Amino acid sequence: MARPGALWQLAAMSNAAPPRPASYTAFGLKAEAEPLSPGLHIVATPIGNLRDISFRALATLAAADAVLAEDTRTSKTLLAHYGISTPLLPYHEHNAAQMRPKVLAKLREGGKLALISDAGTPLVSDPGYKLVAELVAEGLPVTGIPGPSAVLAALVLAGLPTDRFFFEGFLPPKSGGRRTRLTELAAIPGTLVFFESPRRLAEMLADAAAVLGPRPGAVARELTKFYETVRRGTLPELAAHYETQEEARGEIVVIIGPPGAVDLVPTDEAIDERLRVALAKVSLKEAVAQVAAELGQPRRKVYARALELTRDDP
Repeated sequence: MARPGALWQLAAMSNAAPPRPASYTAFGLKAEAEPLSPGLHIVATPIGNLRDISFRALATLAAADAVLAEDTRTSKTLLAHYGISTPLLPYHEHNAAQMRPKVLAKLREGGKLALISDAGTPLVSDPGYKLVAELVAEGLPVTGIPGPSAVLAALVLAGLPTDRFFFEGFLPPKSGGRRTRLTELAAIPGTLVFFESPRRLAEMLADAAAVLGPRPGAVARELTKFYETVRRGTLPELAAHYETQEEARGEIVVIIGPPGAVDLVPTDEAIDERLRVALAKVSLKEAVAQVAAELGQPRRKVYARALELTRDDP
């Protein structure tokens, strides 16, 4: 193998990582001793909870010549947590054009590189796909190490159809462009998945409600983290809620049901029926919490229905 270039020598001069934590060695995993095949290894990393990483991902990160990271500061925390001292190199939208030739040259020499994003599965809303496209065109090996994905995590929690879905990523930042794009997406026969900025969430939901009507939706925030929340309801209900709330924080995924999914939103009669059953067994507060969780509805809405029921039938 040819001698590594200056770029790789510089990366190798990074500070040594702290001793490997017991949590990594407790399972007998010895990633540094496992052989890794040449090529680019696309590694999914946690979207919040560091324990969501796989043994295979840790072994790959530990055995690679270098790790290409969207943000080396973020990735350094992950590697240090598991005692991995593999050099980190930045690879992001601002330097990708300059880095790709160097990465390709390293891989042509038989190098073993790992590619990670800030969180989740690489190539989703990041520039990694261009690198993979060039590797495929040259016939260089590419391996996927699957794992966490904010898109799939939000989708399975939304309570909406999962047999077909369309990932849009971020909508245009201004209302006019956003409504135009939503109009184009309206006829897609599947659940829609979006990323959104906390400061634009209320406006985005209002535009979605105006264009798509009372479709069911869900807002998933801070998935796998301590403050994880998933709020479900119709688009008008979600828009009204976030319009009156302080700006949401953290990473946000918005899920919107497909055309014809309005029937998936429980009617007031369906909520009342569940409440009657629950109220016969537990207190009003407990019944509201139970039914809201079962139907994926805002607790405030279920509480209002419960008050109506108890008022009409003490």
